[in-house]
Amino acid sequence: MNKAILLQCVVEKLTADLSLYFKAASAARAEATHEQSKAENKYDTRGLEASYLARGQARQVAELEASIRQFQTMTQRAFSAGDPIDLGAYVETERRGIVSAYLLASRAGGTEVVFEGQEIMVITPQSPLGRQLIGHRQGDAVKIDLAGRTETHRIQKVS
Repeated sequence: MNKAILLQCVVEKLTADLSLYFKAASAARAEATHEQSKAENKYDTRGLEASYLARGQARQVAELEASIRQFQTMTQRAFSAGDPIDLGAYVETERRGIVSAYLLASRAGGTEVVFEGQEIMVITPQSPLGRQLIGHRQGDAVKIDLAGRTETHRIQKVS
């Protein structure tokens, strides 16, 4: 697997998301500042609600921009089978014959990309799954608590 191309794939996905959020933030900002959004009475909150939405979307734009910068400068460390899982690791786990693939990064958790025919999810060390995988090695069986259930996953690959 070429990790540089995988990282570029994640950057492309984040860039596409950024474009959508930027358009939404611009539309919400225009709505918030439009003269028809001016409150007609103390119960009219359309303008206020639009400004909250614009602020939230602007924060999401800033977060995506920071994530893109992080992935563009991320070191492409190669992990061997005996190395513990850490930031930058590509990890495949198997449970009941189902293989799941993850990229451990410091930002953009939940982002999903399809790379070389495999769906890969970006996870962070702050996520429940990320916390439980860090430090384990290829071949380890890990009990993972997700959605109130404990399941055993075997780490198939770390690279």
